[in-house]
Amino acid sequence: MTTTLITTPTFARHSSEPWDILLRADAGPLRPEENAALPHGELLERIGEADALIVGMDPITADVMDAAPRLKVIAKHGVGTDTIDLDAARRRDIPVVFAPGSNSRAVAEYTFGLILSARRSITASHQAVADGGWPKIFGPELAGQTLGIIGLGRIGRLLAGYARAFGMTVLAHDPHLDPAAVERENATPVGLDDLLVRSDVVSLHLPGDPTAGPLLDHARLSSMKSGALLVNAARGGLVDEHTLAGLLHSGRLGGAAFDAYAVEPLDGASPLRTAPRTLLTSHMAACTPQANHAMGVQVAQDVVRVLTGQPPVHRAD
Repeated sequence: MTTTLITTPTFARHSSEPWDILLRADAGPLRPEENAALPHGELLERIGEADALIVGMDPITADVMDAAPRLKVIAKHGVGTDTIDLDAARRRDIPVVFAPGSNSRAVAEYTFGLILSARRSITASHQAVADGGWPKIFGPELAGQTLGIIGLGRIGRLLAGYARAFGMTVLAHDPHLDPAAVERENATPVGLDDLLVRSDVVSLHLPGDPTAGPLLDHARLSSMKSGALLVNAARGGLVDEHTLAGLLHSGRLGGAAFDAYAVEPLDGASPLRTAPRTLLTSHMAACTPQANHAMGVQVAQDVVRVLTGQPPVHRAD
């Protein structure tokens, strides 16, 4: 019998099928923490008994792998693998698997919800009414505005469709797509700097790179269209959050709607906590029962494939 150590509390939360896949394969699913991510210290203590590892946002570094002599596969319960040292895994011949496409619709729908709520101050109005007020807060209609999408993958393409249905013009920048591919998605291909200058709403849909600085640094954030809304349901490290907070305080930017942050949970000293016109949620864009089921099934099946000597279907490295 093998052991699968699960560090994320959301694995199989809304479907027993991923858990059952591991049980049927005698892959011994073990989740030490039911309601929280496994602390890093406890991970290092327990990883030695694991043949497989299923993780969420945990940083899986070379030292974690060095403490795991039995480890045969690392599975990301999600899409982005930027918290896993893929080079270290490759050097140790440990395949890394993930669940591409499993949460695309969930994240795209949520992102558009952030745009609607931030533009029309829905959350702010709710809080004011709950506190006894009755404000009439004005905000722009989306029709006729320009949405700039940075990263036109599965999520970005879905978001573009929602935006067009609301009458928005869609610009897109994707470093991995040629202009013809962007045009096939009924979006106008533009450079990143051009997108920032022209867009009323900018939405990020790129993976993060923990070794690089923020994609939207001081200069790029400062170049954004006056009154623009910045939406980030991708990775927090993509944005210089201190500069963003300053631009919100000055009134230069119209708002920010974030579901991902450079440090998670959001640090108590984060400047975004006190910045005006912000909508902050707890990295939950992918949290639908449908996405949870699909994500869990995909990674459990690939874990079993690797443990039984078969090649995985969704290998990240």
